[in-house]
Amino acid sequence: MSTHHPIAIIGGGLGGLTAARVLHVHGVPAVVFELEASAAARSQGGMLDIHEETGQRALRAAGLYEDFLGLVHAGGQEMRLVGPDTVVRVAEQDDGTGGRPEVYRGDLRDLLLASLPEGTVRWGSKVTGVRPLDGGRHEVTFADGSTVTTDLLIGADGAWSRVRPLLSDAVPAYTGISFAEADLHDADARHPRSAALIGGGFFLGLGGGCGFLAHRESDGSLHVYAAVRADEGWLDTVDFTDLPAARAGVLARFDGWHDDLRALVADADTLTPRRIHALPVGHRWEPTPGVTLLGDAAHLMSPFAGEGANLAMLDGAELAAALVAHPGDTAAALAAYETALFPRAEASAADSAASLESMFGEHGLDRMVEFFTPAPASAPAPAAE
Repeated sequence: MSTHHPIAIIGGGLGGLTAARVLHVHGVPAVVFELEASAAARSQGGMLDIHEETGQRALRAAGLYEDFLGLVHAGGQEMRLVGPDTVVRVAEQDDGTGGRPEVYRGDLRDLLLASLPEGTVRWGSKVTGVRPLDGGRHEVTFADGSTVTTDLLIGADGAWSRVRPLLSDAVPAYTGISFAEADLHDADARHPRSAALIGGGFFLGLGGGCGFLAHRESDGSLHVYAAVRADEGWLDTVDFTDLPAARAGVLARFDGWHDDLRALVADADTLTPRRIHALPVGHRWEPTPGVTLLGDAAHLMSPFAGEGANLAMLDGAELAAALVAHPGDTAAALAAYETALFPRAEASAADSAASLESMFGEHGLDRMVEFFTPAPASAPAPAAE
């Protein structure tokens, strides 16, 4: 026998949890179904820069902005851009006035989880099927054979969403960029040259269709993405089950790069393959009773505009706000939410796709130097005589 929930959110990432939190603030109950066994089931990834106009706006709506400020990584807005020779092309210091403070993704997720009533998140709930019922309701089936029904099904379940096919035939496509994700633990003590190279915040090294994107984590480790423009099968040629072999396979794409940059892979304590996928820019769907999407399920994009997590949280906050503003009229709430969602997501997805081409194109380093270098101030007009 199925259990019924008025609002069921599939996916306990930042977007789904934000939606549940904003609904809770307004006295609207929701249940979040998450496939992971617990909050501690796996690492939640690296640092995020939380933008004023998106992620911070969502946190304010959730009543968590002040708590968020306590999680900010001091110095995390420092930025350094280098070429394959390690010569610094652009450097920016974190003076505390920037609008994109850095926070560890796991800490932000924990903040959201702690803000929800006990039992809101149902852990170990792997969705195996969804189907529409009469009157805009839906049924969700889980791997253990149990089912639930819901009046509003919210797909916050990421790139390979089980909910998306109810609305759209679109599937993520490979963008042409592959990552080898590396961690260098206890960097100041064990990897001092790499720690000095990366600095206190975000680091970017580019050249020849390859690059290193790195952050200093709040725990003192370095989190590095070795990015390579390659065909979709390249990662399959590298044996990631053998760390020394994996290091060698990845470094073969960085021949001629300075040894200090190559050390970000050569000295890595972990190395994990990641292919970067994206939904079509401008992905949208026709209004469908009782179901919608948010975050990567709605608008998966490459990470090169830094908007994915920020947009997911804003999606969650705005969907919740629309439901609160249209009590008893889910159709009106979804119409309001999706009308704002589609153009916002399209603009960010286009920026992400353009940034990918800028960073990993023929003149990627030069283009990014131009991007990060402020235009010279106009000369003052001559004084009147």
